This record gives sequence, C-alpha cells and structure tokens, in this order.
Amino acid sequence: MGLIHAEIELINAEDIGLARKNYIGDDEIKKIRIDMLVDTGSYNLCINEEIQVQLQLPFVEKRSAYTADNRLIEMDVVGPVFVKFKNRTTSCLAMVLPGNSEPQLGAIPLEDMDVLIHPQRQELIVNPDHPYMSVMTLK
Repeated sequence: MGLIHAEIELINAEDIGLARKNYIGDDEIKKIRIDMLVDTGSYNLCINEEIQVQLQLPFVEKRSAYTADNRLIEMDVVGPVFVKFKNRTTSCLAMVLPGNSEPQLGAIPLEDMDVLIHPQRQELIVNPDHPYMSVMTLK
C-alpha cells in the first residue's frame, strides 16, 4: 500500500470560542485546508512550524518523541485544534514538527473521527458502517 493523503481542515479552537462569545467575527477564525499524510504509525496530529504560525495555536508543553528514523527530538505541543474531514470532526492537541515537515494525521484523531483507510482505493474514507456520524466504542 502506498502513502495515503487526505484534505483536512484545521481550525484554531480558541478562535471558535472567541467567536461564540462575539469577541471576534466568524471571518477572523484562523483555519487552513491542507493535504495531510494519513499515518496510522503516528499517534497524534503533527503539524509543522509554518502551519503553527498561520493558526497561531497556543503553546501547551514540550514533549519528546521518536521520529521515523529513531531520533529522539523535543517538540512543542500546541492547541487545541479542531480537525475536520468530510462530515467528521475532532479536537486535539498537535505536536509541532520542525520547519516545513510533512503534516501527519495520526491514529488518535483518526479513531475519534471514526474514519478508515480504504486499501484498494488508497484513500481516507468515512466509516461505511456509520456514514452519518462517528460512533465510538466505550469498552
């Protein structure tokens, strides 16, 4: 199976809260649509520094993580960020990869949105067993 990419919308969740309280207008909510690598080998949402600058997500903490080539690096964790794919959404924190590294949609947000990789079509799809809304297992 090749690399799977999907068009994902990322939205600054704090801006959504500010807009709900009428501190900013809906047109001032920082958001971006990007082509992301769907990476089930990665746990979290990973954005790069360029996306972080555009969304202006607040710093939460520093974390260490192993890269694909087994290097241990320290990264900023920012958020919260809303993640949208088709009729699915989730909110999560994001790890900030250095420079303009390829952003990755990891297993935790994938599970939370109840989406799947279709191996024959090599694309991200909404779970056909639950086409209208995500369904979670609580056990």
